[in-house]
Amino acid sequence: MSVEHDPAEAPLGLPDCVGQVIVPRAHDIGGFEVRRALPARGRQMVGPFIFFDQMGPGEFLSGKGLDVRPHPHIGLSTVTYLFDGAIQHRDSLGSDQPIVPGDVNWMTAGRGIIHSERTGNALRGTGSKLFGIQSWVALPRHAEDTAPGFAHHPGATLPMIEDGGVRLRLIAGEAWGGRAPVATQSDLFYADAVLAPGARLPLPDRHEERAAYVLEGEVEVAGDRFAPGRMLVFRAGDGLALRAGPQGARLLMLGGAVMDGPRYLFWNFVSSSRERIEQAKADWKAGRFATVPGDDQEFIPLPEERVRVRAGVQAPSAGSPTS
Repeated sequence: MSVEHDPAEAPLGLPDCVGQVIVPRAHDIGGFEVRRALPARGRQMVGPFIFFDQMGPGEFLSGKGLDVRPHPHIGLSTVTYLFDGAIQHRDSLGSDQPIVPGDVNWMTAGRGIIHSERTGNALRGTGSKLFGIQSWVALPRHAEDTAPGFAHHPGATLPMIEDGGVRLRLIAGEAWGGRAPVATQSDLFYADAVLAPGARLPLPDRHEERAAYVLEGEVEVAGDRFAPGRMLVFRAGDGLALRAGPQGARLLMLGGAVMDGPRYLFWNFVSSSRERIEQAKADWKAGRFATVPGDDQEFIPLPEERVRVRAGVQAPSAGSPTS
């Protein structure tokens, strides 16, 4: 999947309350819909968040399921957060973890990791649904080549903040008076917020870059209304609040400190160094990455398309929802 931009999707004028409104592009991959908000034209990152995909909602028939074959990453952390369904995560560290709604699975690629994401056998036999978000958090330069790692945090361990019709689970980072147990390399926040009709959620004011992804319902900001499937990127320092529409709303809130420079992107590789991207490409083609125990019979080959690889330019992805 390449990141594309359709001028017809761009708003003719921005409301005063936001700096950018991103309309994700939809992709149909074998009957499974993915909507990508980041990276987008004119916006590579929000804080350290460099990739943001909405997976589904979709449904698999009996005997079918998600099959993202083993593939590599460098220079980032992946964050998988589900609302419905389940994914079996396996990686080259030996992790074998079911991902279920409300849990956080934070995989740090660092200098290199391989993982696969599949529908488990039990759900595959009966048919299943899948709905969630996968995001990538770019690592700061000093941590890009850190040792890979994987951490699983059950939903019950995450801070839950309830106030004035807002029920907010802090997925990672620090905001709204809470701090999640997930270890991160950057100053950031990431939250799942459910708002009752008319409920109001202020933006956290200590983070320089902030965005809200409208997942369900409608929100109003400073008199402007926004429908689902929009990422609203706010200007630094503006004291704003989001108010849910008459049906309520569900939002993904994200952001953090400005990243320490742009990043080169190719496929599943992120780095501040063009040379490091080229090395990762050569290592994957040569089979120098470790394998995934229990899932080592398949892999996604390196895309062979000729593309430019420079900071802010996105190369084709592997043709899978979360690869």
